[in-house]
Amino acid sequence: MQNLRVKLITIVVVLVVFAAVGVYPLIAARYGIKSPSWLVEKELKRGLDLQGGVHLVLRVQTDDALRIECETESERLREALRTANISVANIAVTSSTEFKVEGVPADKDAAFREAAIEADTNFNRASGAGGTYTFTLKPNIQQTLREEAVDQARQTIERRVNELGVTEPSIAEQGTNGDQILVQLPGVTDVNRAKEIIRSTGLLELKIVEQGPSAARESFLVNNQVPQGMEILPGSSGPTGAPGATVYYLVRRAAAVSGRDLRSARPSLDENNRPAVAFTLNNEGARKFGRVTGENIGRQLAIVLDGRVQSAPEIQGRITNEGRISGSFTQEEVSNLSLVLRSGALPASLTYLEERTIGPSLGADSIRSGVIASAVGLLLIIVFMLVYYKASGINAVIALIFNLVILLGLMAYIGAVMTLPGIAGFVLTMGIGVDSNVLIFERIKEELEAQRGVRASINAGFGRVFWTLVDTHVAALISAAFLFQFGTGPIRGFAVTLFLGLLSNLFTSIFVSKTLFELELSMKGRQPTTLSI
Repeated sequence: MQNLRVKLITIVVVLVVFAAVGVYPLIAARYGIKSPSWLVEKELKRGLDLQGGVHLVLRVQTDDALRIECETESERLREALRTANISVANIAVTSSTEFKVEGVPADKDAAFREAAIEADTNFNRASGAGGTYTFTLKPNIQQTLREEAVDQARQTIERRVNELGVTEPSIAEQGTNGDQILVQLPGVTDVNRAKEIIRSTGLLELKIVEQGPSAARESFLVNNQVPQGMEILPGSSGPTGAPGATVYYLVRRAAAVSGRDLRSARPSLDENNRPAVAFTLNNEGARKFGRVTGENIGRQLAIVLDGRVQSAPEIQGRITNEGRISGSFTQEEVSNLSLVLRSGALPASLTYLEERTIGPSLGADSIRSGVIASAVGLLLIIVFMLVYYKASGINAVIALIFNLVILLGLMAYIGAVMTLPGIAGFVLTMGIGVDSNVLIFERIKEELEAQRGVRASINAGFGRVFWTLVDTHVAALISAAFLFQFGTGPIRGFAVTLFLGLLSNLFTSIFVSKTLFELELSMKGRQPTTLSI
C-alpha cells in the first residue's frame, strides 16, 4: 500500500508540473488570463505554418566566389613578382574564372614560372604571344568553390537569423543547381530589417590609404588607369566618416586585415559619444594588424565595409587586437552591423527570387483543423477502447490523456516549436499509446484464459511485454533522431514531437497504466477474482 501511494504521488506531481507548463498557458492565452512570467517564457511556440512569418527564397551568386578567388590569387602573384623583382605590364581579372598576366620579360620567363607555381594548384596556366599568361580556374575547383559558397552562405544566414532571436527558423539549400537557399522565419514582423541583415555582405577590410581623400576620383588615375595593386573606394568626408559629400580614397588592393580575422564585434561609442562598432581580432589578425600599423605610423588606415570607406583615422601607434568603426550610424544601424560582422561575411552576394509574408489567419485555420483532427482521433480511440476492453479501457484512456499532457509540457519546457507536422506527430503519438496498451491488455487476457489469478495476470502482462515495448520504442526513437539530424524545418518539427511522444508513452503505458490497475485491485481486496477486460 505504501508503494502504491508513492507511485500515485509521483504520477500526480508529474501531471501537475507538465500541465502547468504545457496546458495552462494555452488555456490562459485562449481566455485572456495573465500567466506568470516564468510560464510565459516556457509557453509552447508555434511555427511559420501556424503563426505566420516570412518565407524567402534567395539565390547565391556563386560567380562572385570564383571572382574573389581569381582576385586573391592575382594579388598574391603580384606580391610574389614584386618580391622576385619581376616587372610585368599588367595583371587583371578578365572574368569570374580567369585572370591574365601581360608583358612578362623574355629573360624573366623562367623566374616568372617559378613565382607562379603556387597558382598552378587551382589554376590551369596557358602561355600566349608577347609574354602573356592566362590563368583559368580548374573545373573541379570551380565546382568545389560554388558548393562551398552556397554552404557558407547558408551557415552565415543561420548565424544571423539565430542572433535575430527567431524561434525554430527553417534554412535549407534547394534548387536544381543547388544555388538557392530557402529561409522561413516564424513570427518575424520587421521584414525589411530581416531582409537587410540576411542580404548584407558584411565584408570588413582594413587597408592602408595611399592617397586621399579627394573629391574627384579621376585625381588618382595614372594615364587614365588605376595604379597597379591599388583601388579607388568611395567614402564620406571628414576624418571619422561624418555625413557630407562623397569623397574617394586610393587604397592598397590587398587588405591588411579582413573580417575573417574578427573574433567579435559589439555596439560601442566613439570619442564624441556617437554610435560606433568596436571589434576584436583573433591571434592571427592581431599579429598582422600589429605589423601593418607598426610599419605605417602617421599614415591613414581605411576601415572598409562592403566596398565603402567608413572612416580613415591616422595611425598614431602600433595597434594589435582591437579597433573601432565610427561614422554616421544610428543605434539600430550599429546593432545590425555588429550582428552582421559577428556572423561573418557572405562569400557571395544574394538575390531574392521569392518573398512571401504569411499571415496568422492561415495559422488559425491550420490550428483549428489540427485540433479538430486530433479531437476526432482521440474520441474514436476512446470509443474503441471502452467498447473492446470494457472498464480496462478507462485505464488506457487515462494513460493516453496523461501522455498528451506530458508531451505538451515537454515541448514547452525545451522550447520546441509546434508545426502542422508536429500536430501529425501528436496524432501518431495517440496511435502509439493505444498500440502499447493493446499489447499489454492482450497479454493480460491470455494470462487470464490460462487460469492464472488476476493480480498474477496483470504482473505477467506488463512484465512480458516490457522489453517488447522498449525494443519498439528504441527503434522508433532512432528513426526520429535520424529525421531530426538530416531533416529540415517541418520534418524536424515532426521528429521532435515523435521523439518526445515516444518517451512520454513509455512512462504512461508502463508506469501509469500499471499503477491504475494496482489502484483498482487495491479497492477490490487482497484476492480479486474478476477483471473487466
